[in-house]
Amino acid sequence: MSLIRFNFESQYLHGNTEVGIILPDKPRTTNPREFYLSGEKYKVLWLLHGAFGDYSDWLRKSMIETYACENDLVVVMPSALNSSYTNWDGFAQGYSMYDFVLEELMPLVYGWLPVSQKREDNFIAGLSMGGGGTLKFALTAPERFAAAAVLSSCARDLEAQLSDPEQRDTQRMKNTVQNHGGVEELLASKDNTWRLTKEMVGKDLPRMFFAMGEKDFGYEAWKAYRAYCEKVGFEATWESIPGYAHEWRFWDITIQHALAFFGLNSRDKGNAF
Repeated sequence: MSLIRFNFESQYLHGNTEVGIILPDKPRTTNPREFYLSGEKYKVLWLLHGAFGDYSDWLRKSMIETYACENDLVVVMPSALNSSYTNWDGFAQGYSMYDFVLEELMPLVYGWLPVSQKREDNFIAGLSMGGGGTLKFALTAPERFAAAAVLSSCARDLEAQLSDPEQRDTQRMKNTVQNHGGVEELLASKDNTWRLTKEMVGKDLPRMFFAMGEKDFGYEAWKAYRAYCEKVGFEATWESIPGYAHEWRFWDITIQHALAFFGLNSRDKGNAF
């Protein structure tokens, strides 16, 4: 396993940030000069962490390094605080996480590392908050990705949430509304993936995979979103697994299923996806 822990000053985050990057291993039977100067451009998985975490979560709590090396896959894991992968102009000097991923991190990786920029070689996945980010990037920048995997997350009906005082008055929702400049602005924004789901039906989207544990606190919302997708004609592959909650055992299993769905998992080529 080859691992880069890359710390640099970001223009869009207005400060230093850290990214973890897994690179394919050189086979022991291959000459170093031949391997490192081959000019090969590898497929890449943009892998997003959940709330309260950072880039190291996937490295410390799953076997993503093993799965990446088995598939000669580059994996890029940014750190995103609790940003929901959204631009927060009012935080500190500005913290534009959405723009950072698309306009800074992706050009940096394509320019400095042996990574393919072709859409068919780019995949995105994430858990919980990172699953929400994955869905947002897939719906708003679909030309960037061949497929996307949303783990333990789904779009929520913001209009319904904002009409419910119990949900509307949480600190998280208050901050989100304030960040967007008001309720109407939030509903019209990229963060309203419920609305975007319907609007993007029939468009050239990445292939979509959604997975949820049946003991997860978000399972009922996930089922409601699945029913909504089926109603509006949004095409996706869905997987629910009994016995699992919002937990790393589930995410380690389903990232393997996601790789199989992407057509990457060399140890699971017989998967029905």
